Amino acid sequence: MSAPAAGAARRTRWQRVRRSPLTHLALAIVVLALVQGFVVKAFQVPSESMAPTLETGDRIVASRIAYTVAAPGQGDVAVFARPDTWGPRPDRGALRTAIGWVGDVVGFGPSNQDALVKRILGEPGSTVRCCSDEGQVEVNGVAVTEDYVVNDLPFTPGVNDCSTTPASVRCFGPVVVPDDSYLVLGDNRANSADSVVACRGVAAPSPSCARFVSRSDVIGKVVATIWPIDRARVFVADGD
Repeated sequence: MSAPAAGAARRTRWQRVRRSPLTHLALAIVVLALVQGFVVKAFQVPSESMAPTLETGDRIVASRIAYTVAAPGQGDVAVFARPDTWGPRPDRGALRTAIGWVGDVVGFGPSNQDALVKRILGEPGSTVRCCSDEGQVEVNGVAVTEDYVVNDLPFTPGVNDCSTTPASVRCFGPVVVPDDSYLVLGDNRANSADSVVACRGVAAPSPSCARFVSRSDVIGKVVATIWPIDRARVFVADGD
């Protein structure tokens, strides 16, 4: 075969490869993986702890770049990898792991990443407690307005509060958040295994009762709900 003919054959083979549906599929998978690895990533809400803001099974999108330009802040709804202190990770077989890999790449289907989602209330160095005289969470002595909390734990001033015996199970703290860590709570306070679940309503809580999320475990800030369609929304500001 002459040199021009060989060159033409190579170009023809390369054109066939470029036009192949399998090549297009592979490129799409690579692009999806890169986007979800560095820009935004889809997750499935694993529990009712953030209801009604987020319901079990909701597909949400977390921005990875949001926390490259700014630190996580009070009021953010954040996705984070389950810390070791938050309980064992699920054991998955080979087939489930393979299916989960596909789900992690395309953003739909089962996922292998054991991710949780909560709302940040305490930033590094802040002091968080509950409750104020009206039953509100306080951060550095300032009561936080939390209109998103619908299902809270019982608290009646003068009857069942932080000064009564027994104290209201809503009460905890004060808790000082360590450096490079965050205190997170679920919007569904009456059904949330969050940072202070072991501290609530305890007369003399252990200093180590609270569990925190380290900065390295924070994956991204929730910016939208994309599924189901009737619950699709964009989180345009903290507390929305």
